Amino acid sequence: MSTAHTARPDGGQVQKAITFLYYKDLPKAFAFYTEVMGFPLEIDQGWSKILRIAENAYVGLVDETRGMHRAHPVKPVQLCIRVPAVDRWHAYLAGHQASGLTDPRDSMSLGIRAFVLEDPEGYQIEVQSLLL
Repeated sequence: MSTAHTARPDGGQVQKAITFLYYKDLPKAFAFYTEVMGFPLEIDQGWSKILRIAENAYVGLVDETRGMHRAHPVKPVQLCIRVPAVDRWHAYLAGHQASGLTDPRDSMSLGIRAFVLEDPEGYQIEVQSLLL
């Protein structure tokens, strides 16, 4: 097979990555991600809000009535963020009474310390730090 057919365009450079999640109550999800998680609004399309998680990493919150998909009670998607201090994030989110908040646990096999919580419509968020 020729490499011309398998090479990614633009040298494989990706400018941004956006994960889109679909909601019945977009304002409630937006409030959670901006006010609790602290993700700043990058692009406001009205029925779609794109929030910056980190440099070039974004989450898109979409009103299910306008997006390409519909909200579903089963959420087989997890949003994972890596932070410098997982225990400080846990204390912060506990103070906000985050739903579904678990205790932080070490995973020696993965080399991380992590916990999970749920957003207002049940998407799971994992917060993790590297074990030192």
